[in-house]
Amino acid sequence: MTRLIFLGPPGAGKGTQAQILSQSHHIPHISTGDILRAAVEQQTDLGNQAKAYMERGELVPDSLLLDLIRDRLTQPDATKTGWILDGFPRNVPQAEFLDHLLNDIQQECKSAISLEVPDKQLIDRLHGRGRSDDGDETIARRLGVYHTQTIPVIDYYRERGRLIAINGNSSIEAVAAILKKVVTS
Repeated sequence: MTRLIFLGPPGAGKGTQAQILSQSHHIPHISTGDILRAAVEQQTDLGNQAKAYMERGELVPDSLLLDLIRDRLTQPDATKTGWILDGFPRNVPQAEFLDHLLNDIQQECKSAISLEVPDKQLIDRLHGRGRSDDGDETIARRLGVYHTQTIPVIDYYRERGRLIAINGNSSIEAVAAILKKVVTS
């Protein structure tokens, strides 16, 4: 069973690569970003609370994410075939929460994959996406948040021998080929 955590800065290609693997290996792609954007669009209570944080380029507080993650990882498709978690954890307390959660629900995740891309390329990629939350100030803030809060998560998994670092500064196809080898090995 495949259970993977995808880490990396905004614009590194986590969502794209997770979708490719999800489709080729029939594993649910669980994107907290997609879940949150849907909640905002549907104007749910969680969505309305999250919207203000997302518009400022800040991370949605853990308290708004934790129940959402627990609920999703225990749905039948995820318990049967595994999952690819994209966008969570984004800080060390979330990583610790996830380890405890997986223990509680009797699931194991052996690998966290870090897609590594230099900031300059990330900025170019983010500008090219054309999303409303990808303005200059927001991009700078999101990269700053990544460097201060998410880089320690990469260290967290590295220290536990669970990190696989991949050069994400290649073509979509080249990165996908590397990730397929990781999943099948």
